[in-house]
Amino acid sequence: LIHITRREDMPLWKGLLIRFGAILVALCISSVFISAAAPSSKGFFGYFGSLFSGALGTERRIWILLQNTALLLMVSVALVVAFKMRFWNLGGNGQVLVGCLACAACMFYMGGKVPDPVVWLCMLLSSVVAGAVWALIPAVFKAIFNTNESLFTLMMNYIAMYLVAFFIAFWYPTGTGAMPPLSDANLPTFGSGQMGRTLPILLVAVVITAAIYIYLRFHKHGYEISVVSDSKNTAKYAGINVKKVIIRTMILSGALCGIVGFILVGSVNHMVSTTMDDNMGFTGIMVAWMGNFNPLIMAA
Repeated sequence: LIHITRREDMPLWKGLLIRFGAILVALCISSVFISAAAPSSKGFFGYFGSLFSGALGTERRIWILLQNTALLLMVSVALVVAFKMRFWNLGGNGQVLVGCLACAACMFYMGGKVPDPVVWLCMLLSSVVAGAVWALIPAVFKAIFNTNESLFTLMMNYIAMYLVAFFIAFWYPTGTGAMPPLSDANLPTFGSGQMGRTLPILLVAVVITAAIYIYLRFHKHGYEISVVSDSKNTAKYAGINVKKVIIRTMILSGALCGIVGFILVGSVNHMVSTTMDDNMGFTGIMVAWMGNFNPLIMAA
């Protein structure tokens, strides 16, 4: 009686309207449940008041919101690189965490002993390499053995989490499982306060988003990703090395997640923890799908 098909000719404004409507409905439903479960939330409208006050109530909260948005956008863009190839990378959390761990290791062992600019360079390179390697492992298994990338990358998250826990216990054997902030080799800011810390992160997010949009839309590699996504057999017939594209694309995806880890440790928290990723890898999946795998729409 009912036949549902996807409308390919939907105007952009209508697609955006549907998405914003879905978000509004979700917020209203959340408000109803939270108001019923917590009478102290001041009812339906009190929920929305608390929601906006918590994010926009003060200047510092606004800058923190922009900072978190920029970090989430970078993780989402990193995942889009793989998703455009229909490689379902669910390991964003783990790739961010190993980037955090590599950055923290450089700060721990080199901070105060080596000039800061040298440490910063090592922090960046090690974070990028760590994230890339963590993504390379499932990519190789997918390319050679055709393993399930969703399960593989998901399990890599837990390995990364316990790897971080091990090194924290090794560096600080106090039994608390917590790492204090490191005072040496912190990244410079554009001024004092939260604004000075957030502005460089926003700049990096803008550059990465624009670069990945250009890469996917206009670069040869982006075209190869699209062909592999449509049909691996067609890609092979066209002379595209499918295994190479899978491995190369996942290295890029993991490297971008590693940059987020570098920023989280070097600029934001100055330490590492097992929850440092803040589940941005999973949230980034939703952002990528809602943005139709388009970095510019995701940023908007």
